[in-house]
Amino acid sequence: MDLVGYFEIFLAIVCFLLLRCYRNRHELLSNWPLVGMLPHLLLNIHRLYDWFISIAEQSQGTYRLKGPWFANMDMLGTVDPANVHYIMHANFANYPKGPEFKKMFDIFGDGLFSADSDSWKYQRKIAKALTTNRQFMQVLVKTSRDKVEKGLIPLLEHVCTHGLVVDLQSLVHRFSLDIGITLVTGYDPQNLSIKFPKDPFSEAIDVIEDIIFYRHVTPEIFWKLQRWLGFGLEPKMKESWETVDNIIANYISRKRKELSNENNLQKDGEFADLLTSYITMEGEISRSDKDKFMRDTMFNFLIAGRENSLSWFFWLVYTNPRVLAKIREELKSLAPANEGEQKWRIFDIEDLKKLVYLHAALSEALRLYPAVPIEHKAPIKPDILPSGHQVDPKMKIIFSAFVMGRMKFIWGEDCLEFKPERFITEGGGIKQVPTYKFVAFNTGPRTCIGKDIALTQMKAMAAAVIHNYDVEVVEGHPVVPHHSSVILHMKHGLMVRINRTQK
Repeated sequence: MDLVGYFEIFLAIVCFLLLRCYRNRHELLSNWPLVGMLPHLLLNIHRLYDWFISIAEQSQGTYRLKGPWFANMDMLGTVDPANVHYIMHANFANYPKGPEFKKMFDIFGDGLFSADSDSWKYQRKIAKALTTNRQFMQVLVKTSRDKVEKGLIPLLEHVCTHGLVVDLQSLVHRFSLDIGITLVTGYDPQNLSIKFPKDPFSEAIDVIEDIIFYRHVTPEIFWKLQRWLGFGLEPKMKESWETVDNIIANYISRKRKELSNENNLQKDGEFADLLTSYITMEGEISRSDKDKFMRDTMFNFLIAGRENSLSWFFWLVYTNPRVLAKIREELKSLAPANEGEQKWRIFDIEDLKKLVYLHAALSEALRLYPAVPIEHKAPIKPDILPSGHQVDPKMKIIFSAFVMGRMKFIWGEDCLEFKPERFITEGGGIKQVPTYKFVAFNTGPRTCIGKDIALTQMKAMAAAVIHNYDVEVVEGHPVVPHHSSVILHMKHGLMVRINRTQK
């Protein structure tokens, strides 16, 4: 019997079990013979996070998911903070990303996001040194302010003047990516403009994020078969990969040419964009294929620079008048007495760092809608988690920041409410919540080194929009998560009308 014959038999079995599952659809989870939990997964793919929430609630936070017998898809899902702390910190060495992760996220290459062991330590050390020094942070602040003043405000004024309906999620992506590309390459692509230019990089990334998600819920043999035979989703991955590589290659080539001119060499103590810094330290990079290393590094930085939860933040704030009023009151404390004479105001980013309620509101939005909703680990050796569950190298471990944010046993009975006060102390300061409970920026040694960068950008855009403009979601527009992506986007965007606030 040929491969197609076996495939047809397998599909017949899955279809039969899907019918059985549909008849018993109130049953949350059954690991069936041969196909495991795959029928349940396929039935719930359109509401995946809601399904995970239901399972987590009924299993005290930790549950077993089995895939088809031949597919190496056995998983342990957990949202237990004790397990998360143990995996991500206390016994970190036993829980790398693992080879299966690298296969699914192959487009990231050997970059920081998917690297493990010595390679990860080496890359993280360099990246942290480059992104936490004083000169970089100064340029981040200037770049963010310039993007607000020269990109965001003119675009929003144009939208107000012409009464346009716009996708605020798209504006957030354009704002973040413009800043990210500027910091990484030194060149501003100016995607945030009244012309709404085509953005091939973001379009390719959206496709890539969707396909990587499907790789998580599809046996490896199936998506690899699609790649080999050129059908299904994998050809789209190939096209998007080529688009991304061409864009990054052009940036690298352009920078190398620029640096070949001695007049453009970096002066001592002067800030260089990250690409320049990596190119000038190539002699120190212990990699045989430096071009690939440069490509992988740039891709990891650029995709990280695009993704945040600002669109969810705006939706939450503008649909919660109490929170909106408190943020505006806090922002007014920074405004000059004669502000009424101004059309709009741009805030000093250093001043924004002092605002407790704005920071708490952003943290609360990230608790409910983290940019990366799912984390993936693989044990090297058999182990027993604090919850008592046994794990082994054949098993993947999944924990979801999105699901954790909706667990009553972690956040209380009001866990579904948007309540910034969770992150404020009784004395009015910022409450330090343990990162293994609030995992929006990961936890342990792999805590996101771009946390301060992301918060700086988010505060710059949030303050400018909230203080200067009223935002109204278009009536009837559905605001729901896009379940079929490894990044927590809004499925239909955020279509809004924007008007200037009345001073």
